[in-house]
Order: sequence, then structure tokens, then C-alpha cells
Amino acid sequence: MSQLIAIAMQHGLLLVFASTLAARLGAPVPAAPVLVIAGALAVGGTLSWSAALALSIAANLIGDGVWFWAGRRWGNRVLRLLCRISISPDSCVRQSESFITRLGGSSLIAAKFVPGISVVAAPMAGALGMPWLTFAGYEMLGAALWAGLLMGAGALFSTQIQQVMQVLATAGLAAGAAVVLLVAAYMAWRYWRRRAFLRGVEMSRIAVHELRALIDSGQAPVVIDVRSDVGRSVDLRRIPDALAMSLADIRTRAHELPRDREIVLYCNCPNEASAALAARLLAERGFTRVRPLAGGLDAWVSAGHGVADHAWAQASDAAEVAALR
Repeated sequence: MSQLIAIAMQHGLLLVFASTLAARLGAPVPAAPVLVIAGALAVGGTLSWSAALALSIAANLIGDGVWFWAGRRWGNRVLRLLCRISISPDSCVRQSESFITRLGGSSLIAAKFVPGISVVAAPMAGALGMPWLTFAGYEMLGAALWAGLLMGAGALFSTQIQQVMQVLATAGLAAGAAVVLLVAAYMAWRYWRRRAFLRGVEMSRIAVHELRALIDSGQAPVVIDVRSDVGRSVDLRRIPDALAMSLADIRTRAHELPRDREIVLYCNCPNEASAALAARLLAERGFTRVRPLAGGLDAWVSAGHGVADHAWAQASDAAEVAALR
């Protein structure tokens, strides 16, 4: 442990850059603690404050820039990839879409401080067509605030941090084991939260071939696309004749839907999370014939069924819902 701390002090600037870049690229690297320690070391004169801050900003710009470019080039496919490898894949895109919708470009700044969303914000901004210069401006400002606050915290508590580092240096393997246990406990907590969420959305799904059969038999159900406006603007595909109703719409407009017809809800997120949540909301309001589409929009497309480009208009959607009743 003492050798590792000595290496950290000797190559502090390199560690700041490498850990920040790895974190921005999506690796589970604890960049924030590294910056806090860097702030403490800067007070002691071990490394340069300005150099550490500049390197952290550069690493943020490079790492997020890669994902921003990928979002512009491949759009929704990149977002789905990121959320599949995320520790919280079911809420990954949904929370990021909410951030983008409420905050616009400034979401790139706010996302720096929200784990699970920070990696998705850049590719989503790219997929939505944000200009490169606008992205770079928000990104650099957000990176400066994020790194500056973390290093500032390290400087503020530099005495305590250096004392902790001295204790770690003398504790040897015991200190390393404690760190490993803390990381394991955190991962176990996140896993428990994820399992609890999955239990909350357990329900019967309708398969793509079942939905197709209902449509072909003339018993067409009400099909609802529960993706957000942002999600639909990133991915223009939709199941033909599907209505656009986000989770928020489901909460406020459930009374407009017919209770005597099958209702099928779909999204394009892992485990059909948004569709399952919407189905549960409807079930709580007394709807008995409601199911999420297994596999969502991707499963429909993979089965070879046609899609339409959406031209979502709230007025026409409202008229269509009214016609169902």
C-alpha cells in the first residue's frame, strides 16, 4: 500500500488525466476521489493545481467528445449500448432524456454531478444534433466546475486527507482489504436496487407474434409508444398507428383510454422498463387488459415487421385517443 501511495504522489498528474479519461469513457474508475486527493496534494506543493485542473478538463473533453461524436453518427444505437453496460440500465436513458428535456445544453454541466447519467448525456446531445462548438463550451464549463469543486474539497480537507494517506501507508494489506470491501458493498447495494426494480415490473408480456396476430385478425389493440419526446426524436421509428403517450401522459391521461380493448405498450429500453412501469400505472387505475411488448420496438423490427416515421402531433394524438372511446 505504501508503494502504491508513493507512485500516486510521483505520477499524480498522469493519474488525474488517466482516471478522468477512463471515467468519461465509461470505465468504472473512481476519478472523483483521485481529484480530491489531487487537490490535497496541490496544497502541499506535491503537484501543480493548474496543471491538474487543465488535464482533467482535457480528459473530460476527449472522453465525452468521443461519445458525442458516436451519438451524432449512430444515434439511438449508442444510447442502448451504454445503457446495457450501465449498472442501472433500466433508468439510464429515461433519466438522461428527462435531464436533456428540462435543462437543454446546460444538462451537460448538471450531468457531471449525477452518476449513471453523466456518461449518457454527451452521446444523447450528439444524437439530438447539438452543434460541436456548443457542446465544447458546455463541456469545458461543466468539467471545470466538476474538477474544481472536487479539488477544492481536497484542498479544504488537505490535512485530514494527508493523515488518512499516512494511515493507509502504514496499514498495508488491511487498508487495501477495507477499500475492496467498501467497493464490494457499494456494488452489492446497486445490485439489490436493480433486483428490487425488476421485481417491481414483473408482469406478463405480449410477444411480437401475438401482437401481429391480433392486428391481422382484426382485433387490433391500442398500441402506445411510451418513449419520451426526446427518445422519439432520436429514434424516428414507430409501430404503425401507435399513439405517443409518455409516462407522464399515462399518469394524467389514463382516463382517456378504452377499458374494453387490449392495450399494448412499448419502449426501446432494457427489460421494457418504461413500458412495464406504464402498464403498472394503468393496472393500478383498474385496466385489466394491458401488457408491455416483450423486446419493445427492436423486437418488432427484428421480426421483419414494418415501421413508420413518426410525425407526433399532440393535437392529432388527442383526437385519436378521443376516437377510441
